[in-house]
Amino acid sequence: QVQLVESGGGLVQAGGSLRLSCAASGRTFSSYSLGWFRQAPGKEREFVAAISWGGTTTRYGDSVKGRFTISRDNAKNTAYLQMNSLKAEDTAVYYCAAPTKYYIVVAPGEYDYWGQGTQVTVSS
Repeated sequence: QVQLVESGGGLVQAGGSLRLSCAASGRTFSSYSLGWFRQAPGKEREFVAAISWGGTTTRYGDSVKGRFTISRDNAKNTAYLQMNSLKAEDTAVYYCAAPTKYYIVVAPGEYDYWGQGTQVTVSS
């Protein structure tokens, strides 16, 4: 079992930055990859970023490439999503998720554990 708790969401102006955190507990943190997804009202859940178990490999959704950075600190059992140059279209609930795999996966159905989500609102 893995428990995930996101934090760091909030209201920010367009062009601003936020850093989301995902605190994990349960199964050994360094044994699985991690992903961030987001879901805006009326839209499907969208892949944002993922990172491998050791943090050496990352992958990003096209809409956030060059603006967002995913990282992890295995000693702290925490993953992060640094979001820069935020746009109004980044407004969504952001979820941290974990699969039972050490390598990166991007489909929501590949993830077994989900956090409760944190709201990010970008005002234009």
